[in-house]
Amino acid sequence: MKPVLEVENLKVSFRSEGKYTPAVKGVSFTVNAGETVALVGESGSGKSVTALSTVALVGGNAKLEGSIRYEGREMIGASERDLMAVRGNDISFIFQEPMTSLNPLHTLEKQIGESLALHQGVRGEEAKKRIIELLDKVGIQNPADRLQDYPHQLSGGQRQRVMIAMALANGPDLLIADEPTTALDVTIQAQILELLADLKRDMGMSLLFISHDLGVVRRIADRVCVMQNGEIVEQGKTEDIFANPQHPYTRKLLEAEPTGMAEPVPENAPELVRTEHLKIWFPIQRGLLRKTIGHVKAVNDASLSVRAGETLGIVGESGSGKTTLALAIMRLIASEGPIIYENEDISQWQARQLRALRRDMQIVFQDPFGSLSPRMTVEQIIGEGLTVHGVDPGRNRREMVAEIMEETGLDPAMMERYPHEFSGGQRQRIAIARAMILRPKVVVLDEPTSALDMTVQVQIVNLLRDLQKRHGLAYLFISHDLRVVRALSHKVMVMKRGDVVEAGNASEVFANPQTAYTRQLMAAALGKSALEPETA
Repeated sequence: MKPVLEVENLKVSFRSEGKYTPAVKGVSFTVNAGETVALVGESGSGKSVTALSTVALVGGNAKLEGSIRYEGREMIGASERDLMAVRGNDISFIFQEPMTSLNPLHTLEKQIGESLALHQGVRGEEAKKRIIELLDKVGIQNPADRLQDYPHQLSGGQRQRVMIAMALANGPDLLIADEPTTALDVTIQAQILELLADLKRDMGMSLLFISHDLGVVRRIADRVCVMQNGEIVEQGKTEDIFANPQHPYTRKLLEAEPTGMAEPVPENAPELVRTEHLKIWFPIQRGLLRKTIGHVKAVNDASLSVRAGETLGIVGESGSGKTTLALAIMRLIASEGPIIYENEDISQWQARQLRALRRDMQIVFQDPFGSLSPRMTVEQIIGEGLTVHGVDPGRNRREMVAEIMEETGLDPAMMERYPHEFSGGQRQRIAIARAMILRPKVVVLDEPTSALDMTVQVQIVNLLRDLQKRHGLAYLFISHDLRVVRALSHKVMVMKRGDVVEAGNASEVFANPQTAYTRQLMAAALGKSALEPETA
C-alpha cells in the first residue's frame, strides 16, 4: 500500500525559560492509503503533539527534528505557504471538544462556508448547496433548516458531526481525529465511530485516530501505535496488539478497566435519601408578560431510595434528566414531590434550613479543569467549605486539609500549588477532597471519571470505593460509562428523556435488561446484543 503519511524519528521539544523540554522522542510510523492508524496512550504521552506536528501546528516555541512526509513531500522545514496549502485541504483535524472548536457567535452556514471560501473559493448559493450536502452526509437531520443554528443549539453529538462536516469540506486525503468521542454518550460515540468508518470507506480517506480508550480503538483501527512518555513502545496490527501485547505498558493499558462489584450494604443501613414521584418541569415563557406556553419536561416521575454505604448509578444519554434529578435532590433547582432526607421532607425547606443540609450533601463534577478556581491554591480550594460552614472550629484548618489530602491520595506538601500544576487525575482527587473534608453523608458524583484516562479511572473508582466503605457514604453516581457504573453501583436507574425506563439491583439489570433502550446502551458500551425482543 502507498503511504500517505510517513513519520520518521520525529522529535519535538518545547522551549521554556531558555531550555528545551522533550515531548516526543524519536517517533516513527506510517499511515497508508485507506488505512486507520491509532495512537493510544495516557494524557501526556505525546499523542496530540505528534499529530499536530504533521502540519506544524505545535506553536512557535516548539523545535521539530526528524522527518514528516505527506505523499512524499517533507513537512518539517516547509514554508508557511506550503503548509497552508496542506492544512484543511489535504490533512484535516477533528478535535475532542467541539464547543471550544466552533465559534459560538457564528451560524453553522457561516462556519462551514468560511472553510469552503478559504480553501476552494466557493461562495454564495453554490456554497450553501455544498454545506447542506455535507451536513446531510454526516447525519444532521433536515440540514437546510439548521443552517442558521448556532453551536449552543445543538447536542454534543450534533456538534461533533458539524466538526466532521467542516473537516470533510475540502475532501482531505488524511483525517486526524484527536479524541473525537471522549466527551460523548456511548450510543452517540458508537454512531460517530460508524460515521467515520463509513466516510473513510466512501471517500477513500486515511485516518489517524488518537485516543486513550482502547475499546474505541479496537473497533476502528487497522493498526495501533502505543505511546508512553513521548515514545512508541509497541506497534502492530490491532488484532495482534490486543491478542498478544508484548510491552508491559500495553498490557497495563489493556488491563485498566474498573472491575469487581460493589460490596453488599449492611442490612441495618439506614435510608438517607428517598424521592416519591419527583417531577421537574421548566416553564417555557414568551411575550412581554412572560406567559407560560409550555414546559420542558426534564424529569417526569422519579422515585428512588439510597441507604448509607449504597451507590445508585443513574445512567442515560445526555438530556435524559440525570443531572437535573440530582440537583433537585440537593435542592439546587425547584421540583414537585417529596424529597425525604433522614426521614424529613426537605422539599419545602427555606434557605436557612438548607444551609445545614449543604454540609451533608456534596457534589463532585465531571470536569476537574473547569470546577477548580485557577486563582486559588489547593489548600484554599479544599478548605473553602470549612470557612463557609464553620466546621470543627477547634481544629487547625491546615491540618484538616493535609489529612483529607492524604486520605484521597494527594501529597500534603503540594497544598500551596495551583490546579494547573496537577494532572487530570490529581485534579479530580482535589475535587473529591473538597467534597469529603466536610464529612458529608450523601455525595453526588456527576460523570467524575469520563474526562480521565482509563488507568486513572481505575484509581478514582478504587478511591471512591475506599471512601464509601470507610465513611458509610451514599453515592448518586451519574454516568454514561456502564463499565464504571457496573463496578461501583449497588442499584441502577436508567433514564431516557426525563422518564425512568428501568430500575433495579445492578447485577440484575446488567445480567437481564428488561427494556430495548437499556439493551441499546449496553450494546454500545459493553458490546452486548441489543437485538433481543423487548420484554413486556
